[in-house]
Amino acid sequence: MSVRADALPAEGLPELAGKSYHIVTFGCQMNVSDSERIEALLSDAGMHRAPGIEAADLVLFNTCSVRKKAEDRAYGNISRLKPARAARPGMLIAVCGCMAQREAQALRDKLPYIDLVVGTAQLHRLPELVATVWRTGEPQVAVALPRRRKLPVLEAEEDLLAGIARGNDPFKAWVPVMYGCDRFCAYCIVPVTRGAERSRHPAEIEAQVRAAAAAGRKEITLLGQTVDSYGAKLPEPVSFAELLHRLNAIEGIERIRFTSPYPMGFSDDLIEAIATLPKVCEHVHLPLQSGDDTVLAAMRRGYTVAEYEVVYWRLRERVPGISITTDLMVGHPGETEAQHRNSLSTVERLRFDAAFTFHFSPRPGTRAARLPNPVPQEVKLARLSELIALQNRITMERNTAHVGEVLEVLVDGPSEKDPRVLAGYARNNKLVHFPGPAAAAGSLRGVRITEAHIWGLGGQLDPD
Repeated sequence: MSVRADALPAEGLPELAGKSYHIVTFGCQMNVSDSERIEALLSDAGMHRAPGIEAADLVLFNTCSVRKKAEDRAYGNISRLKPARAARPGMLIAVCGCMAQREAQALRDKLPYIDLVVGTAQLHRLPELVATVWRTGEPQVAVALPRRRKLPVLEAEEDLLAGIARGNDPFKAWVPVMYGCDRFCAYCIVPVTRGAERSRHPAEIEAQVRAAAAAGRKEITLLGQTVDSYGAKLPEPVSFAELLHRLNAIEGIERIRFTSPYPMGFSDDLIEAIATLPKVCEHVHLPLQSGDDTVLAAMRRGYTVAEYEVVYWRLRERVPGISITTDLMVGHPGETEAQHRNSLSTVERLRFDAAFTFHFSPRPGTRAARLPNPVPQEVKLARLSELIALQNRITMERNTAHVGEVLEVLVDGPSEKDPRVLAGYARNNKLVHFPGPAAAAGSLRGVRITEAHIWGLGGQLDPD
């Protein structure tokens, strides 16, 4: 039986002292940010990170629901813990994130050895929920999703600041600026799992960015489901362009990125901010989804290909050297072969630097899941292969054009495959590998590009 988690005790949590946790994260950058916050919450409550999943007293899965494949991966990983959970009665399994929000009690019905289900708007309550399970032995399900979040009560800014200070990346930080989405695209579950669009106060965001700078972070990425809609619903509205100007003035931060915007949210002021603010990087992820107007209408994207192209070419013209990446879906219900060909033609014409490509995956609770005329799986896979081949060719051509250039790279550290090779990202968000000393990690270095690959670029440190 599950206990309602409405009003749990607020006193100290001795049940957590000295116990260990392990977090498994699936999905987007927002989930990565949420996991950093979870880690800060549990650490401040007296817990510590376990050396591995099998040794942890609490194993927490931060899940994704964007596509069925992501949920299948989560279910598989959780199921593999069933023997360990049976062998260690004190071990807890918790599920957070979008899958937890979407399925709620159904998760426990399918996998009754799950002890705790926590929705996307209830993360601030995680320590007391975990303590309640250990104290009472009763599972907890907490998935209330407020229509409008009252930030001082529910957003617990100290948790976000702690998450920044203890994030796993020593040089970069994720900074949520807003939550939720009001767009309700036909195929997308995010408005259901993340709730209504709501923005954080700019002063709170500035405090978090200053904390990032004080902790040695040189690059921040601003996060939101439709990040360029930031501030529209604040009592005193602030545009996303205004926020970029405010953050650009914070000392210690060298680079500012953001993801993911809505294409029709690019005002002239925002494009001008990207073009002129020295810390804002020359990269925009601009989700297209389909290059056919009929499919875009079925997706409820709110624009035509021509309207999207206006924004695309304004960015290309106003921001020299900009890299533009995108999301592309094939096989949306009702998509015909002719419409797929239109999409390929659009991709060929626009020549994105890179793309996240995927085939339609019906999400229960979305409009598209109820649409007629599903595209057969084998057709979706064939169309996806064709799209990937086209985009790979374009990506290779785009990357080859950088050979001979010197790009500024923020060095992440040694490559995972070869410690003699350093890896980092250029301002245009392209991965660069080059030989160099491990001590260069965290620095900005000029790298002369000598070779191009599908995955990125190779080069040599530029002596100048």
